[in-house]
Amino acid sequence: MKSLKELFRTGHGPSSSHTMAPCRAAEMFLRKHPDAAGFEVTLFGSLAATGKGHFTDRAIASVLSDERTRIVWKPDVFLPEHPNGMFFRAMDDSGSVIGEWKAFSVGGGAVSEDGRQEETPECYPFRSMDEVLKTCEDRGVPLWQLVEESEGTAWLGDIYDRMMKTLDEGLAKEGVLPGGLHLERKARSFFLKARALRKDIRRPGIIAAYAYAVCEENASLGTVVTAPTCGSCGVLPAVLRYIQETHKNTRADMSRALAVAGLIGNVVKMNGSISGAEVGCQGEVGTACAMAAAAAAWLFGGTPRQCEYAAEIGLEHFLGLTCDPVLGLVQIPCIERNAIAANRAVVAAELALISDGRHMISFDDVVRAMLATGHDLPGLYRETSLGGLARVMKGR
Repeated sequence: MKSLKELFRTGHGPSSSHTMAPCRAAEMFLRKHPDAAGFEVTLFGSLAATGKGHFTDRAIASVLSDERTRIVWKPDVFLPEHPNGMFFRAMDDSGSVIGEWKAFSVGGGAVSEDGRQEETPECYPFRSMDEVLKTCEDRGVPLWQLVEESEGTAWLGDIYDRMMKTLDEGLAKEGVLPGGLHLERKARSFFLKARALRKDIRRPGIIAAYAYAVCEENASLGTVVTAPTCGSCGVLPAVLRYIQETHKNTRADMSRALAVAGLIGNVVKMNGSISGAEVGCQGEVGTACAMAAAAAAWLFGGTPRQCEYAAEIGLEHFLGLTCDPVLGLVQIPCIERNAIAANRAVVAAELALISDGRHMISFDDVVRAMLATGHDLPGLYRETSLGGLARVMKGR
């Protein structure tokens, strides 16, 4: 498995696949052709279908410059390697092509040349959650210690701080989100209303407000941490913030909770997918829920098997979830889905904790089912804004 630094990436929203990765790809291509007089970038499949709503063209042009960059949109052409394809061309002063490159945005801000995960060094010797659990049980160590031994956990404190900064920024703002929906920010209002409720019933509203705060910053092109993507970036911070406030955990605790969440996300990246364009929103919000559930279970004192069970519950009940952003914006239904998933993650952790951690369907089983289900989904339900809620709202 890869480093968690490839899972928790810091960058500008609204989309890791449609904004962060194309921006990175443009930077990579520019380094190869710094003296080019002009560029042409062709976007295929999902990148083209929802690219304008995700500001893909703006992200690329911000690197290559507006004056010398031409964007070509081909939403009906899907390259065989991955739905998020890009083709870069560099031209000289005479218009002759001096360089070409085909790249793919494969989820979570990662860029690949072949539609698979980036070819970077392996950081962990595990290829499944089953192997992770066996190592923990054979050695008698917690999940986070595997991360500590491989790449340390102190750096995750900075990731946690950035998540919380984004959350605070979102809670402080009011107004309308950018894009054609003219959607009003709700995080601050939700938080103030939920805080006024009785302590025993305020939890769902508080967690929802925290998720909304992060997601609204993402929708406004703010700085976020992929967890595992921009579109699902509100789930894990909301859960961690709520538990830290109610249980008074230390910063070191939160770093270790992020390590637990990261192992879960890495298993999905390796054996499934976190790309909405490839498997639908189950790969984004479903994975985020699983990550947050495992982190919550650990913070509540859960064993490795109880953390795995919490993650399994979190992902299992998002199987088949479509990716159908209205107008191609990461707003409806994306923001609300983050709020629901964050609340569900805490419930999943609590359910796992009242068990002994044993269950019939493993997390690895659910990841395999998620990948197969995602590939079975028609393309209009995989981040093309052609089906589901996107179609209904377009009709209105």
